[in-house]
Amino acid sequence: MATHTGTRMAARTNVQKASMAVGAVFLLVGILGFVPGITANFDELHFAGHHSEAMLLGLFQVSALHNIVHLLFGAAGLLMAKTATGARSFLLYGGAIYLVLFVYGLVVPQDSAGNFVPLNGFDNVLHLLLGVGMVALAVILTKGHAKARS
Repeated sequence: MATHTGTRMAARTNVQKASMAVGAVFLLVGILGFVPGITANFDELHFAGHHSEAMLLGLFQVSALHNIVHLLFGAAGLLMAKTATGARSFLLYGGAIYLVLFVYGLVVPQDSAGNFVPLNGFDNVLHLLLGVGMVALAVILTKGHAKARS
């Protein structure tokens, strides 16, 4: 039985492994956003909106909605990692979503109703890095694979 599991793991492509790793990190971050102590000002955690003063790791402004989005992204990364195509799609389109969130965070004033997620400057930088990183993983880890399938 251990051999079967080992073979199954070896059969996963690098893009699938990356999707699983990114998904696992998103799940962890989503969970940690609900843990007092790791999330400062936990008593100020609101469901949504810029009034939520909860700060994951003392840096990243979070709300229950923000944490739920991380949990959903994490679940999507793990589920879509079942196939190389799904894993690539998760990394590519998930990365694109995070790049849009980066731009959104730059455009929407932090103290406005439009900042419903909520986002702060640290979130914006992280979203840029996540977006670029996820898109890069999707492209680099599947380079040449489309030609081989055609």
